[in-house]
Amino acid sequence: MQNLSLNPSLFWSRVVGKGLLLFVLVNFILAISNVPYGKFSLYNAIFAGRDRLPYSDQPSESYNITITNLDAMFASHILAGSPKPSDEFRVILIGDSATWGYLLPANHTLAAFLNKENLYNPEGKRVVFYNLGYPVMSLLKDTLIMERCLSFQPDLILWLVTLESFPLDKQLFSPLLEHNATEVVKLIDKLHLNAIISPPDVLSPTIWQRSLVGQRKAVADWIRFQLYGFLWTATGIDHAIPETIPQKQMDLSAEVSFHNQQPPILELEKLAFAVIDVASRMAAPTPVILINEPMFTSSGRN
Repeated sequence: MQNLSLNPSLFWSRVVGKGLLLFVLVNFILAISNVPYGKFSLYNAIFAGRDRLPYSDQPSESYNITITNLDAMFASHILAGSPKPSDEFRVILIGDSATWGYLLPANHTLAAFLNKENLYNPEGKRVVFYNLGYPVMSLLKDTLIMERCLSFQPDLILWLVTLESFPLDKQLFSPLLEHNATEVVKLIDKLHLNAIISPPDVLSPTIWQRSLVGQRKAVADWIRFQLYGFLWTATGIDHAIPETIPQKQMDLSAEVSFHNQQPPILELEKLAFAVIDVASRMAAPTPVILINEPMFTSSGRN
C-alpha cells in the first residue's frame, strides 16, 4: 500500500489494466458462449409485463422501443409472466399493425376489447385474449411469431390477414425477419417452403460480431428497453398517439394492378396460400381460425 501511495501513476495504470482485461474477458466469454441475454428481463419481475410486443417510432414518448431480439420481445410480454392458469382458455391474436393496434393505446386494441367482454367457454373457463400482432404485413412473419407462441399453450389462434400479406415477394420484407435470418431459414426448412420462398443468405457471425462490441447496438437497445419499464409500469403508455391523425384517403388512385398482376386474373401461384396451410398444420392440435380483416370502402373517386 505504501508503494502504491507513493506511485499513484502505477496504481491507476493497474486499475486501467485490470479494467481492460475484464472488458476483453467479458467480450471473449460472450463471443464463445453466445449468451441469450434477451431471455433475461425485468418485465414480469420488477415491472409489469407488456400487453403487446415492443414496437415504437418514438421511443422517448411511447416508453417503448423497436427491438428484433425474439427472446427479449417475448420475455417482456404478459404471456411470459406466469404459468397458464388451469381455468383459462387461452386465445392468441396474430396479425399486422391493425391487430397490434397502431395509433391505438394498449387498452383499445382488439384483444383488449375482447377481454372486456368477460367471456367464458362452455366448460366454464375464462376466455383470455393475448395480442401478438406485429406491424408489417407478411404471412411468414406471422408464422415466425406463431411458432414462438406455441410454447405458451394456446387453446385457439385467431390469425387476422389481408390480401396485402399474401404476395410471395413480400414474405421476407420485414426487419424482424431480416434480423432473425437464422431462425427464418430453419422455419422455411422445417415447413418445407423452400420451393416458394428462397431462404435468405445467412453467414455465420464471426467471433468479433458475437462479442459485446460487435453486438453493442442490439445490447444497448435491450438495456434501453428494460429501463423504459419504469415509465411503462407507471403510465401504461407504450405507443405515442399523435394529436392529429390524418383522415382516411377518400379519393383513390385509378391504378388497378396488384403486385404487377392485372385484373381480372389473380395468379394464385404468386400468393403465399401454402404458408397458411403449413402454419396451421404446425400449430395442430391448436385450431387456427383465419379472419379476413374488414376493409374501408371509400365513397370518393375510384
